[in-house]
Amino acid sequence: MENPTCLCRNPRCPLYGCRAPLRRLKFCDWHFGAVRFQCQVCPQRVSARTGTAYAGVRTDLSTYLRGATALAEGLRLRATGRLLEVDKDTVNQWLPRLGRHGQGVMNYFFRNLYLVECQLDELWTFIAKKEAHLTPLEKLQEVYGDAWVWIAFSPVCKLVPAWVVGKRTLRHARRLVFRLKSATNGQVPFFTSDELPHYAEALLEVYGEWVQPPRRGTRGRFPKPRRVPPPELCYAVVVKQRESGRVVEVTTRIVYGTTEQVEAALRASPVSSTINTYGVERNNLTTRQHSRRLGRKVNAFSKDPDYLEHQLTLAFAYYHFVIPHRGLRQRLPRSLPTKGRQGSRKKWNQVTPAMAAGLTDHVWTMDELLSFRVPPKQLW
Repeated sequence: MENPTCLCRNPRCPLYGCRAPLRRLKFCDWHFGAVRFQCQVCPQRVSARTGTAYAGVRTDLSTYLRGATALAEGLRLRATGRLLEVDKDTVNQWLPRLGRHGQGVMNYFFRNLYLVECQLDELWTFIAKKEAHLTPLEKLQEVYGDAWVWIAFSPVCKLVPAWVVGKRTLRHARRLVFRLKSATNGQVPFFTSDELPHYAEALLEVYGEWVQPPRRGTRGRFPKPRRVPPPELCYAVVVKQRESGRVVEVTTRIVYGTTEQVEAALRASPVSSTINTYGVERNNLTTRQHSRRLGRKVNAFSKDPDYLEHQLTLAFAYYHFVIPHRGLRQRLPRSLPTKGRQGSRKKWNQVTPAMAAGLTDHVWTMDELLSFRVPPKQLW
């Protein structure tokens, strides 16, 4: 854990949020095995674990680190507890802490992203029980039953800038597009998705512009203002025809934009030559592999929506910063020796989605992810 990134967290302190060399912290004492500092300007004390995923953890840090890695890799709670020889309730308390920390890290980095292409899709799962087994009261609550993980995916840098867990409704599609827009730099990417109509309505509501239609004639009220797609909005869908559960025909259709705009977007894309959703569909498999709760025909399904979101947040943070992506690796101009003369030579430079998006310059370790201190939001 790097102590130089510690900072004073007293909002009234003149050095609030200042890191080295501006900070003025000195060693004070030890608190539950961690170094604690005291600000020389104000009497605020801050632990070295404050602001990290290690804050409040009483378990051995090496055990906690291995448990966080196991959860991020998709191991379920009980199996993680048996592997580390700790109680399952202890592991159950780790997951919300890990999820909140991962969400904070991604919120800090996922700002002003430059995306030229974005694919939208939804991933099915269920919470507690399937939709057919719900009581009428449970259906009204809209908490349990079928749940959908709405995902926005950038096929160029393999980044997942936004995702939402909820029902397959327009409201959650709108939340996905709104989160995506808040994470980008304002440029409208080229959108593709399946034929679900919610995406077109959500894109129009979030990116659309209000216009006043002209009045017909000289009498009567003016028509109500309505949203129209901006000229830069380009959106196409992939339509799949199925027979007996198998895809027999695939066609495409342009919803917003012109044929010339779509062709220009495809020519400018470094990864796509046709209208497709291959990237987000392949990412769905990666998401299922890194989350035991999304597995099919297993008894490890999520029992609570909050824990499902915490698990997904941890898995996405692990995916973005720690795991190198095979589709992003770069061949070295000259192979490098490893493990002396007996080992195989290194031919590739490993790249993570965060590195491809320009957010970091190296592959993080799991300890780096857990010990990263997010600055106060007022200083972003």
